[in-house]
Amino acid sequence: MIKVAVSGCLGKMGLTCVDAIDAADDMQLVCGIDMQTSDKAFPIYTSIKDALAAQKIDVLVDFTQADAAKQNIKEVLIHGVDCVVGTTGIKPDELNELALLAKDGAALFYAPNFTTGAVLMMEFSKASAKYFDSCEITEFHHAGKKDAPSGTSIRTAEIISHETGNDGISVTEIAPDASGNRSFVAGDITIHSVRSDDYMACQEVVFSSKGQSLTIRHDSWDRNAYMPGVLLGIRSVSSLSGLVVGLDKIM
Repeated sequence: MIKVAVSGCLGKMGLTCVDAIDAADDMQLVCGIDMQTSDKAFPIYTSIKDALAAQKIDVLVDFTQADAAKQNIKEVLIHGVDCVVGTTGIKPDELNELALLAKDGAALFYAPNFTTGAVLMMEFSKASAKYFDSCEITEFHHAGKKDAPSGTSIRTAEIISHETGNDGISVTEIAPDASGNRSFVAGDITIHSVRSDDYMACQEVVFSSKGQSLTIRHDSWDRNAYMPGVLLGIRSVSSLSGLVVGLDKIM
């Protein structure tokens, strides 16, 4: 049995992870980590240090916020515990630095998006990139999402840019429009970030050239869509080493 701890276990994604892990025959939810209190039927600790002191943990799953996640990842990696992380807003250089702290062969598996549809959207975008003159990305998320642009849109821009010979892109913000929506330039690609309670998660990649356009779109409207990818990450991370980014690496 894989002994799993969920950080942010009382958040919306955390609770969905808890239910999925509970339903998996090869996993045991040993504890959660959250600042809130609850009468859930599993131990909940307010810090990762307390959880590690009290429980044997094989894998930490983290869906929190960037600052908290970085501290959680650091703490478990130096204790030789594998990480499966879906928290966005962590920069690539920060992930690399964290992975260097790993002891006893522990791995940091990070995915900006755990849905299989999003992985395919990025693969289709990669295949399309060299056939069009320009590309723009629009990502739509719920109003409570704190980071922009989304990790998925940045990763998509990186994949497209690599395919067209533009590596090492940086992300620069353009001034927000009157409605508060934000736009960014990532290499040669503009990313538009829309935040509204009408969405959970959606991304459109629009390619265009003279006389034609191609739109590739993926929608998520239920957090359960992420769970097959999360469970795959938990099952696969023990066979990985160092930093591994992207669900496509283990699909």
